[in-house]
Amino acid sequence: MKDVLKILERDARISVSRIATMTGRPEDEVRKIIEDAEKSGIIRRYKTVIDWEKAGSERVFAFIDVKVSPARGVGFDDVAERIYRFPEVHSVYLVSGTYDLRVVIEGETMKQVAFFVAEKLSTIDRVQSTSTHFLLKKYKEDTDIFEEPGEDRRLAVSP
Repeated sequence: MKDVLKILERDARISVSRIATMTGRPEDEVRKIIEDAEKSGIIRRYKTVIDWEKAGSERVFAFIDVKVSPARGVGFDDVAERIYRFPEVHSVYLVSGTYDLRVVIEGETMKQVAFFVAEKLSTIDRVQSTSTHFLLKKYKEDTDIFEEPGEDRRLAVSP
């Protein structure tokens, strides 16, 4: 099953027949693997990665590290849940290190992101501190490289 999932992870639009050819499995088996993975929640959704800058839509992304006081019986989970319910929030991760949670948010302006941190995030009970890092340039996301390959200017080497 992992071989089929890896192929779909890279290209969700690939046909069942192409996956069958790549894996050496019958098409019916590949189709069944995909259906079972969808029903059981292994495949959560199909996603398109868009270069919004290239599409002419400016967005501001920020990575916010959050220090939280854990609570007995729930640890960090209840605070993480309160955070991921905000529509601005793209991702929330429990991480090791100085901070406990890493939150990825999106806004239209830096001011909007700052407002989110000051008025929504930092006011949540048990949030001790935050550290905000704005995304300046995206090089790679979800295995997709955003840089256009430049012309190779190296000289040919011959014996």
